[in-house]
Amino acid sequence: MDAMDDLARSVVPLLEEHAALTREMSDPELHASAGRARRVGRRYAQVSQVVRAFEVYRAAAGDLAAAEELADSDPSFREELPALESAQSAALVTLRDLLAPRDPDDARDVIMEIKAGAGGEESALFAGDLFRMYQRYAERRGWSVEVLDLNATELGGVKDMAVAIKARGAPEPQDGVWAQLKYEGGVHRVQRVPVTESQGRIHTSAAGVLVFPEVDDPAEIEIEPNEIRVDVFRSSGPGGQSVNTTDSAVRITHLPTGLVVSCQNEKSQLQNKEQALRILRARLAALRAEEAAAAAADQRRSQVRTVDRSERIRTYNYPENRIADHRTGFKAYNLDQVLDGDLDPVIASASAADAAGRLAAPA
Repeated sequence: MDAMDDLARSVVPLLEEHAALTREMSDPELHASAGRARRVGRRYAQVSQVVRAFEVYRAAAGDLAAAEELADSDPSFREELPALESAQSAALVTLRDLLAPRDPDDARDVIMEIKAGAGGEESALFAGDLFRMYQRYAERRGWSVEVLDLNATELGGVKDMAVAIKARGAPEPQDGVWAQLKYEGGVHRVQRVPVTESQGRIHTSAAGVLVFPEVDDPAEIEIEPNEIRVDVFRSSGPGGQSVNTTDSAVRITHLPTGLVVSCQNEKSQLQNKEQALRILRARLAALRAEEAAAAAADQRRSQVRTVDRSERIRTYNYPENRIADHRTGFKAYNLDQVLDGDLDPVIASASAADAAGRLAAPA
């Protein structure tokens, strides 16, 4: 029973937290703040996983102990021991996996930014293709996609854009949006014949993706009014033509860090400011994580800083219908399906490589 006693000591704080969260979830005042309710619900889902796994393990251990005791007087119970031992071992593995440290942001939603890079109009068209790929992946998983800002080109490409991708309800950590999309940050390279190419030559261009866990409760990242400068200007569309006749576009500069966020997607200046603040909070949260932990800093360094072909994480080769992830060695010849949202195998390869790296790293 030593192993069970050790596990029980590890789980006791979580059992107490689960009881407290259960009481908090039933408090009507919790739902007065959507951000706080979502944060509490996310934590409740995480802790509930451990509580359920501990109950399964405790029941399996109890069944095995009872069968071993009865087997001393009734040999027929010995036949049940192998199956009961197997059930206890499986329950123990599940519980230990859940107790192992994991990314605390896994269950969060994300803010994703997509930017055209080297390659001109072709790069902008590819950036649009990447957005549609993530949009279809989100649809497959039942997530919602909200465009926060979009700077499009005349041919329908994307110079830069920001989107919020949200799960419905409170997902288990391993099913959270951040858990799946955090590996997408970096430079994505495309090799294909551009629509602007008249001689059929294959071109190489790139687009950059940045992914941040969304801060769903503004109280998590407080931004003082004197820390920001807000500039307004007239929004413009493809080719530079004016979209609105009023100064509704907003640019926010965070003075302490120099971070700049612009939004012009909404017709209201107030709405654009709120969207820009959402993006700014996500960036600030990621920046603070970098400063607080070397592991987080290493992870963010792997994301795109300047959209340069030399920093690529993945290549999309249209003539060969091939996708290759340069971090994991993953390669498949179903690019058309991946672009249609079938990203699970690609993401699974990155997740497995990350887990193996963490296991191999010194404590």
